[in-house]
Amino acid sequence: MLHHPMGATLRLKHAESALRRAVLPVLSEQGLTFEQWQVLAALREQPGLRMTDLAELAVLPAASLTRHVDHLVEHALVIRRVDPADKRRAVVALSGLGEQLAARVHDIEAAVAEDLDVPASRS
Repeated sequence: MLHHPMGATLRLKHAESALRRAVLPVLSEQGLTFEQWQVLAALREQPGLRMTDLAELAVLPAASLTRHVDHLVEHALVIRRVDPADKRRAVVALSGLGEQLAARVHDIEAAVAEDLDVPASRS
């Protein structure tokens, strides 16, 4: 590995690459992608999000979010309900199984963050 100062873009891409390498084995066991992990991670941070808020927090295009959430619902990892405040919208939260998987992957994520000397979420 090169040991010279890198700009923010390259540092972030290196951190994302390290994170992907660490979590993909667990995600692959479950038939999940890194993007689907982004959805689970966002819901772990803030349960009960509307789809538009979830897309923003998970840093995913809204156009692909429904497909990812559908997959997670099929795997019983998330629950989608009608938003009680606005019946035209849906809210999404982790299921019990989703919470277990998210906690497992979060522990891996925290170890990677520690190795990279990056502050991790406290959740």
